[in-house]
Amino acid sequence: MSRDSGLEELIGQELAGRDGVSQKPMFGGFAFLLNGNLLCAARNDGMLVRLGKGNDGWALALEGIELMVMGERRMNGWVRAGVAAYGDDALRRRLIRAAIKFVESLPAK
Repeated sequence: MSRDSGLEELIGQELAGRDGVSQKPMFGGFAFLLNGNLLCAARNDGMLVRLGKGNDGWALALEGIELMVMGERRMNGWVRAGVAAYGDDALRRRLIRAAIKFVESLPAK
């Protein structure tokens, strides 16, 4: 997997100025963390977004978004947004805001 610097920049712009955000290479791409918890990631095959178990139904109902699968493991609560989905500014922002809402409910690491 290789990184997608354009997607990294888009996500970084959305998270700019937010306290507690950190970044690091992860999942063969580039991950964004909030208070030490994974929030989302950019890879060349899409944007990974952590919505939390039971919070992902609305996103999975949209075209271009699917459940994240790592190997054969289904990652409930995580979705993968393809370029058509994350390329839509409003939808990308909505996904990131939903991820922030979920991750803020977790204890900081």
